[in-house]
Amino acid sequence: MTIQNGLFSSESVSEGHPDKLADRISDRILDAFLSKDPYARVACETLLADQCVIVAGEFKTKRIDDFHAVRESAASLVRDVLRETGYRDAETGISPDRCEIQIRFNGQSQDISQGVDRADGVLGAGDQGLMFGYATDETPELMPAPIVYAHRLVRRQAELRKTAALPWLQPDAKSQVTLRYVDGRPVAIEAVVLSTQHDDGIDLEDLRHAVQKHVINPVIPEALRSKSLRTLINPTGRFVTGGPKGDAGLTGRKIIVDTYGGAAPHGGGAFSGKDPSKVDRSAAYMARFLARQVVARGWARRALVQLAYAIGVAEPVSFVVETYGTATDTRRDIAVQLAREFDLRPQGIIDTLDLLRPIYYPTAAYGHFGRDDLRLPWESVT
Repeated sequence: MTIQNGLFSSESVSEGHPDKLADRISDRILDAFLSKDPYARVACETLLADQCVIVAGEFKTKRIDDFHAVRESAASLVRDVLRETGYRDAETGISPDRCEIQIRFNGQSQDISQGVDRADGVLGAGDQGLMFGYATDETPELMPAPIVYAHRLVRRQAELRKTAALPWLQPDAKSQVTLRYVDGRPVAIEAVVLSTQHDDGIDLEDLRHAVQKHVINPVIPEALRSKSLRTLINPTGRFVTGGPKGDAGLTGRKIIVDTYGGAAPHGGGAFSGKDPSKVDRSAAYMARFLARQVVARGWARRALVQLAYAIGVAEPVSFVVETYGTATDTRRDIAVQLAREFDLRPQGIIDTLDLLRPIYYPTAAYGHFGRDDLRLPWESVT
């Protein structure tokens, strides 16, 4: 969805949000497998509910010892993620030391395996599906402005929590930012919503004053603030119970937060817990990479890329580039030029983006795209 004139909103959530906890645990397990076997097949799902964590999925490694090693270390990895996130006990959300952890690892289906690892040696797509990538010149990150600012707010909340600058902050938080667009360009931030978990006993007005001063003001540029900017901080008031104690968390439920904040279509497939043979993840990264090339090279101000695949088939069944009338040279067939330059088969994507590495855990919070802090290969320009 692209806005020419009017308001557009995007949200983000912190690393302590229960759905993001699930994503991060799934990607920590994925990285553990890839550290043992770069060609491991991983489909890892996580469910958190109060003081229970269930990690389940299908896995395949060349050496059975690697499978057993990760399975045996999985509970420890889960507890590490909970601690790193900042949870200390059941009262604040979940106890890393005392929570129940269930590990349910199964082998990959042979029916799926034979379609992906084909007898002819060609890597087939791990599933059917359609994937989108988007880029826009409205921010230096080539990302839509609403999701950029939404991510910055919850990252700032996490920074102040971890440094104890605001020691009463707790890990669970959400943000939402509304921008006004005129002629397709963001001109003003009209609304900011930030809800943060906190210690019991902090006065609500003191909390709102501190969050405004230390979280929102440093993130929201004064030049972009509307004269009628509406700021809503913990609008429900008390937010002491958070994390999995407050809400169940599940892998793959924050796919819009992970991508473009709703500013571009989404094919529906989540990223976390999936190895690069799953085109839900790798082809979405490639689509972003291609859209970024289009905008960074000055071929268009905005670009949307769609790729689609059939399970077990290497070549994409479709590849489309849309530039919304912003192309700088209408004679250039952008899709044809990109298809000549880049291999869009699953193995070609893996090779181009060097995806057989344990690089995924850091992507599981604050977005997979526009991450200048991570030097991700799909954020590069050739």
